[in-house]
Amino acid sequence: SDAICSFVICNDSSLRSQPIIFNPDFFVEKLRHEKPEVFTELVVSNITRLIDLPGAELAQLMGEEDPKLPGANNTASGFFRSLMSLKRKEKGVVFGSPLTEEGIAQVSQLIEYLHKNLRAEGLFRVPGNSIRQQILKDALNSGTDIDLDSGEFHSNDVATLLKMFLGELPEPLLTHKHFHAHLKIADLTLFDEKGNKTSTPDKERQIEALQLLFLILPAPNRSLLKLLLDLLYQTAKKQDKNKMSAHNLALMFAPHILWPRNVTANDLQENITKLNNGVTFMIKHSQKLFKAPAYIRECARLHYLGSRAHTSKDDLDLLTSPGSKELQPLKSQKRSRLDTCQQEETQQRTEEALKELFRHVHNMPDSAKKKKLIRQFNKHPTALTPGSDVPTSPAPRRTRSRSFSGLIKRKVLGTPVVLERKSRDATPEPERVSKENVHLLQKCGSPAHMSQAKLKSLEGRKEESCRRMRTHLLSKDSSSL
Repeated sequence: SDAICSFVICNDSSLRSQPIIFNPDFFVEKLRHEKPEVFTELVVSNITRLIDLPGAELAQLMGEEDPKLPGANNTASGFFRSLMSLKRKEKGVVFGSPLTEEGIAQVSQLIEYLHKNLRAEGLFRVPGNSIRQQILKDALNSGTDIDLDSGEFHSNDVATLLKMFLGELPEPLLTHKHFHAHLKIADLTLFDEKGNKTSTPDKERQIEALQLLFLILPAPNRSLLKLLLDLLYQTAKKQDKNKMSAHNLALMFAPHILWPRNVTANDLQENITKLNNGVTFMIKHSQKLFKAPAYIRECARLHYLGSRAHTSKDDLDLLTSPGSKELQPLKSQKRSRLDTCQQEETQQRTEEALKELFRHVHNMPDSAKKKKLIRQFNKHPTALTPGSDVPTSPAPRRTRSRSFSGLIKRKVLGTPVVLERKSRDATPEPERVSKENVHLLQKCGSPAHMSQAKLKSLEGRKEESCRRMRTHLLSKDSSSL
């Protein structure tokens, strides 16, 4: 089918730069072939939104009941119906057989030839030569190659044979199941400001209903109908030469593609005008009827891609129908990185949870528990610790000890304390050394080389200094009291 998009891997570098043609109905055809029941329910539900089909006619459209056609109970025309059915008893490979792809391939030769000869006056109305038609019919049934451009056959022979092929099909091209739906589509008219029906046809709703109805036709019927209506559309465009308007062509083809089999004009009575006008409308608007409505495309696409966030450029061009409120177009979301598998998504969620937990711990008041939690965070790999994302405040500097022993150490033994800290951590700033300590060190050298006497004198000076400071502090405290 020409509606199905085929993908071919091409290794030719010269062709890779060519634009890629994307069939907008790709997902529609995919759903139609893979899940026909879901597809039919989707289309029929929208058909019933446009036209009113009673229970019996809806069941016939769905194929749940045999279609009840006009003239079925009319005994007066029974003789004519039986005579017409006898004419169709003799079946060939193409003519009189159910529609197949092989039959379409044979008949498409006739359609291609007629596209080249649309200027013949009275095309499809003037009958051709019966002998040449029989020769051509036998050749098509046998499957032999035919050279229609040899001049042996006339365009009127080919046009008449095409109508004959359509008339000998076991059921009309638009099928018996769709007969009542086409009658209802012909009745779709506009409403005035007061809500009353007018006699003006509602063309937009008719086009939409025909688009939906053609979607549920059998694939061979839909393919041939597209070829036929395109031929009749091109023929009507040349009506200044062939004298065949769209209405004239509808009169020629309505009995073959829409009228139920084995019925006469008396059986149809007042419906003949509706049927002829319906075929006229199809010819005039044939270029729009084989495109799925936008909301059907969107439903089919969402059926396959609805759970995914990414969309293609072609998907963004799809617009939902203004009459359908349930469907909303999916907005495109740009992401810096797409999750390729479920594990990556899980890892990303874990990282976000860790970041949130780290922020919570960071905002806790300073305590031993907070320090313990931060040490546990530091044990994780850097990919999972969000330390780089969250600005951490510098660690508070330790306050200097205000004890007497610490004060004496800084006053008297400042340099040894500095050396001890340097051995513990090389990075911190060395503490300032008082002039008194520097002088003392210059005199005595390092503690390791001090003599025994010097050490004793140093201890005595320490005790004397401590005693003086205690006395000074006690006198200060007593004066304040």
